[in-house]
Amino acid sequence: MKRLLSIELQKIWMNKASKILTLTYFILLSFIALIAAIKFDIGPFKFHLAEMGIFNFPFIWHFNTYVAAILKLFLAIVIVSMMANEYSYGTLKQNLIDGLSKKEFILSKFLTVVLFAFISTVFVFVMSLILGLAFSSYTEIGIIFTDLDYLLAFFVKLTGFFSFCLFLGIFVKRSAFALGFLLVWSIIESILRGFLAFKVFPESNTDEKITQFFPLESMSNLIVNPAPRLSVVKNIGTQIGIETDIDYSVSYFSILIVLAWTFLFVYFSYKLLKNRDL
Repeated sequence: MKRLLSIELQKIWMNKASKILTLTYFILLSFIALIAAIKFDIGPFKFHLAEMGIFNFPFIWHFNTYVAAILKLFLAIVIVSMMANEYSYGTLKQNLIDGLSKKEFILSKFLTVVLFAFISTVFVFVMSLILGLAFSSYTEIGIIFTDLDYLLAFFVKLTGFFSFCLFLGIFVKRSAFALGFLLVWSIIESILRGFLAFKVFPESNTDEKITQFFPLESMSNLIVNPAPRLSVVKNIGTQIGIETDIDYSVSYFSILIVLAWTFLFVYFSYKLLKNRDL
């Protein structure tokens, strides 16, 4: 496993574009800390994000994993390019000639996906811990380590999404087309969600029970938008009559769905590679 990882990491690090995108991703993750500096004073109106409680434990685990997940597209480009370059530069065929089996080849890619997801999770954990200790109003040990399942959801979400990108990279062979396919798939899911919600099941939540099994929707369901949890948002919602009483907990059923999709993406990636004439 160490040998397979080392081969993939060397390929990524030797590719200038992949190296820049990877570094950009982690630099942007660090910029979450700059949110604490956002402050507006317009007459009597004062707006300071840090004072709104976004860095309070345990809310910070929810907020930071949600924001960090938005940036996953940068690593998605690296994952797709990583696979597309194998075809463009002929390294896939060369690896197989050198004795690497197709199963080992897919395993090396998946291990890289898991490593990226794991490092991202550890990075968000450390950054959130530092920010929380600096700005949180609650620093009791029991409160600090509450809701850490958001980190598990974040890890599973990235692993599933990157596995999808890996599959698209093998399926389409070209990074631009693979990313385009990802966008098209996202649009298709959105159209289907709207059709089911407004046309087929307008009077019930049956549409949600169906769409929770869609790949991108299942990943999205792992970490829901944390904004309505903020007291200021709740107060505004109450005043204008908008319901903000939502279940924000991590759904382990959603985790199982994403893990199932992850397995399918890796399995079909292997099947495609196994049956394709290189």
